[in-house]
This record gives sequence, C-alpha cells and structure tokens, in this order.
Amino acid sequence: QVQLVESGGGLVQPGGSLRLSCAASGFTFSSYAMSWYRQAPGKERELVAVISSTGSSTNYADSMKGRFTISRDNAKNTVYLQMNSLKPEDTAVYYCNFVVGLSAYWGQGTQVTVSS
Repeated sequence: QVQLVESGGGLVQPGGSLRLSCAASGFTFSSYAMSWYRQAPGKERELVAVISSTGSSTNYADSMKGRFTISRDNAKNTVYLQMNSLKPEDTAVYYCNFVVGLSAYWGQGTQVTVSS
C-alpha cells in the first residue's frame, strides 16, 4: 500500500535550518509530482512547494521562496525540503503529499518548531 513517511522535524532557533525527508513506497514514485504542505495550529493546511516527477521543475509559495528548497531522489524514492532562515511563523506540522486522479495521499507529518 502507499506509504509516505516524513522525518527530520524538530526544534530549531530562528535563523536556523532543517532538512525534512519523505520516504515513499507502494507506488511508482518517479511517475508523480510531489508536494510539501504545512499546517500551523489553528490554521488551514497550506502548500509549501511542489516538484515535478523528474525534479526538473519546482514551485514555491511566495513566503517560502528563497528560503526553502524542494528536491527529490528518485533512486531513493525520497523527497526533501531544505528549510533555511527559519522564522517562528514557520512553526507547523509539515506533510508530504501526492495526488493520483481524485485521490490525495498524505504522510503522518513531522513537527517543526522554530523558537528561541
């Protein structure tokens, strides 16, 4: 079955960096675009970044441009999110995601807390 397992979250000080990973299994990873979303307490889930199936194309939410980088390794069935210059407002649970037709698949999420 499809599995998405996020890791790499934690507590980091403002201005710090984290690298999130999402290990995928149960589907042909290299055939699908992958996304990262996040959900802060009391807020709706929002798109962070998207990467094409080959990794040749990426898109970011405006507030993440220049600070976050999405990448993937199709040989390892893993998508990454490098987060730099983190701010307290980046505190959220981060999820990876992909869509097949009308079905969306989500991981369990990884908590990122940015605080001094």
